[in-house]
Amino acid sequence: MSEVPAVSRRSVLGGAVATGAIAVGFGAAGSAPALAAPGASGAVTASEPRRIAGQTSMINVPYEVHRTVRVAVIGLGNRGNGMSTGWSAVPGCQVTAVCDIRPDRAKRVADNLVKAGKPRPAEFGGSADSYAEMLKRDDIDLVYIATPWEFHYPQGKAALLAGKHVIVELPIATQLDELWDLVDTCEQTRRHLMLAENCSYGRNELAMLKMAHDGVFGDVTNGHGGYLHDLRALLFSDTYYTDSWRRLWHTRSTASFYAMHGLGPVAAAMDINRGDRMTTLRATATAPKGLADYRERFVPKGHPSWNETYINGDLVTCMIETANGRTIRAEHNVSEPRPYSRINSLAGSRGIFEDYAGNSSTGARVYFEPDHGDDAWRDFGSYRKEFDHWLWKKIGDDAANNGGHGGMDYVLQWRTVQLMRAGLVPDIDVYDSAAWCAPVPLSVMSLEKKGKPVAIPDFTRGAWVNLRLGLDSRMAEMPPV
Repeated sequence: MSEVPAVSRRSVLGGAVATGAIAVGFGAAGSAPALAAPGASGAVTASEPRRIAGQTSMINVPYEVHRTVRVAVIGLGNRGNGMSTGWSAVPGCQVTAVCDIRPDRAKRVADNLVKAGKPRPAEFGGSADSYAEMLKRDDIDLVYIATPWEFHYPQGKAALLAGKHVIVELPIATQLDELWDLVDTCEQTRRHLMLAENCSYGRNELAMLKMAHDGVFGDVTNGHGGYLHDLRALLFSDTYYTDSWRRLWHTRSTASFYAMHGLGPVAAAMDINRGDRMTTLRATATAPKGLADYRERFVPKGHPSWNETYINGDLVTCMIETANGRTIRAEHNVSEPRPYSRINSLAGSRGIFEDYAGNSSTGARVYFEPDHGDDAWRDFGSYRKEFDHWLWKKIGDDAANNGGHGGMDYVLQWRTVQLMRAGLVPDIDVYDSAAWCAPVPLSVMSLEKKGKPVAIPDFTRGAWVNLRLGLDSRMAEMPPV
């Protein structure tokens, strides 16, 4: 079908990784390089924070082998409740503790797990620091955090310091110093923290990744991704987001809150932190009109939201440049009427892939040379079949039966448990997680500068130059239970 260049990333990695030829590099204490100005962009960075003595990189560090992965869940609202069921369905995984400031939620989740034939987890709740008491337990290997955004950083750090591995819903933190602190805490505790970026495990996204790494796009030059989701009804619901936490973020920040859903898959296809890195970001924002307009038309007078002023732009766009001359457009819009889209597009010297386009069963369309030459889009179906990721071939049916968001939730959970049980290196590490979340604070900084570029830190401290595996993983079996 598709013509693949003679040398692809897969062939390079296949030889180099197998023989140990790819070095991590720049991992010695105190060796962090200073970043120079990225040239014409005008953005300048200072030296990255140096590692303390004895602190070393977590790149290519595998999990220790776990016979059973024992998961604790913090935050049992809509997301935490559903994901607790998913964790319990993965072979070799047990939910051993659940926690929410509202103890009735912990009881509800525990009751549901028992009804499903699972062991009853320990229940914690009743105060803002109940999770700290839970973290003292010695029957927890992995902490999954699904609380409001403002709690992700302190709870993630506390879990690392308690000796647990951590997986955090988006974003892992909202400030640059917090992102750096999580990187350093991982390196100091020798525990992994990863972003629960389920969209990176989507079927189309993983097929796009394989196509990019097999050379179908030729030289990849640009990509687009985002989170375009009309959340207005949910944001003004009195029950969906507890205490209206998500709507309130629109009153206190101008950030691109959630663009990593689209940014993560594109960054993976471009080998960000694995041969390339994001260097500068410039942000633009439209006026904040959508939420106030919705409130005017649909929200009764006297509702608490009428005391709020919204400052977050309806559409926040981040234009990102990479060290290798690529560009990424990452968008966030939850305040205007529109069909759902994560954009999910990649282009290069030999063609283009566009998701959320057309009416085919895959929802995507393509145009590649030499297969196509008449300026007409083609359906993605045959390409996805050819480049379907081994995870979807292996557990696609289980994912459809056990996970939300089209099954990608379960693929994320299954793969995380497999990595821990088999003692493998994470697909998404703390460096990826920090880089993908950096546009949250950086978009604010750029908007304050009227859209001027701001520098993106190198959380790998120089190791980004080395090719290594990530979401383009080799097929592996789940260890027997």
